Amino acid sequence: MIEVVGVAAEGVVSLPPESRAVLDDAEVVLGGPRHLAMLEERPGRELIPWPSPLKANLAAALAMVAGRRVAVLASGDPLLSGVGATLVELLGPDAVTIRPAVSSVALARAEMRWSAEDSDVVTLVGRRYDSLRRHLSPRARLITLTSGDDAPARVCEVLTEEGYGASRVTVLGDLGTPKQSRIEGIADDWDEGAAPRLHLMCIECLPDPGSVSRSTAPGLDDAAFDHDGQLTKRILRAAALAHLAPQPGDVMWDLGAGAGSIGIEFARQHPRNRVHAVERDPERAARIRANADRLGAPGLEVVVGSSADATGVLPAPDAVFIGGGASGAVIRSAWSVLRPGGRMVVHAVTVETEMTLLAAHRLHGGTVSRISVEDLEPIGSFTGWKPSRTVTQWAATKPRPHPEPEVGSEVGSEVGSEVDGS
Repeated sequence: MIEVVGVAAEGVVSLPPESRAVLDDAEVVLGGPRHLAMLEERPGRELIPWPSPLKANLAAALAMVAGRRVAVLASGDPLLSGVGATLVELLGPDAVTIRPAVSSVALARAEMRWSAEDSDVVTLVGRRYDSLRRHLSPRARLITLTSGDDAPARVCEVLTEEGYGASRVTVLGDLGTPKQSRIEGIADDWDEGAAPRLHLMCIECLPDPGSVSRSTAPGLDDAAFDHDGQLTKRILRAAALAHLAPQPGDVMWDLGAGAGSIGIEFARQHPRNRVHAVERDPERAARIRANADRLGAPGLEVVVGSSADATGVLPAPDAVFIGGGASGAVIRSAWSVLRPGGRMVVHAVTVETEMTLLAAHRLHGGTVSRISVEDLEPIGSFTGWKPSRTVTQWAATKPRPHPEPEVGSEVGSEVGSEVDGS
């Protein structure tokens, strides 16, 4: 059992007796140099700094102290973008005890007078700053976890690029200590120099006049995507995402991704969604990467290759969209590894692919729809309707297996009675 002790910025003097006892009893204390400096050297207790890089070397570091009483010293709430979550992921919840202190987020909310219900936490620690983009909306209040003394300037650059340069930004440093500081400013006019080493940012999102904010509702404007014509258009995209039904933590495959619009919108629905966009054309794959970064989904993985090859190596999906290269073999392969309760949507624009979808419908059920969209466009000095190519859509949900009734159960007895006529 590893005991993870959260400590506030003022140090171990703030710890309750139970947490102090854990550190006093430990044979080994692991932590960052700043945390270990809070403890005095004494016989029978070894202070070991974390290896670098941490994740790659963590298992080996823990193996070296196996069998000894091990404590970990961490900041605030160790499960808030902290080492506690990493240890639980590596060792399992039964091998780790968490003793949290007051988190920096709680201290920031108190300083700003923001309720938990009216504000959101965004972590940029160890993440691409582009991920902030999907969280921006008018009137949003964001408590943003960052690292590096240039973090506020970088965040303000993103805010300005996204049309939120008018946002009010507050940098809170060394929260909960006598050195606590507060720096305030406007994003597009930020010039406050280096931030304190320990800080976070509070952002009141205010859109610039005339800017257009992006919603996370399915169906972004087609102009939001750079593409070469291989793009699932807005209305069809919204229809597909309605059937794909994104849920937090879902794994999604976007096969034959083109511009990546379906996968990117799926990823934007929730930060924990993991999307794998498969595209055989390297130029289109690069375009997907750029679209994902610009639209706040930098975690999307772009796989350069064929859909047929990718289905054998990607993690099992909760949702699959096939927009290009839909063959019977690809559909069968993807359906076979689709998790129970998972959703599949396939689009077809040719008669040959349409026949493949009808065969899949006969085998797996679901719905088949033909979707035709017409847009009003100028015809000389008049206007008229211009039809787009009709798309056939097959959508199906993989059934969840029913548990087998126990032998001798009431259900089993009723079935047996019907069979033997009693």
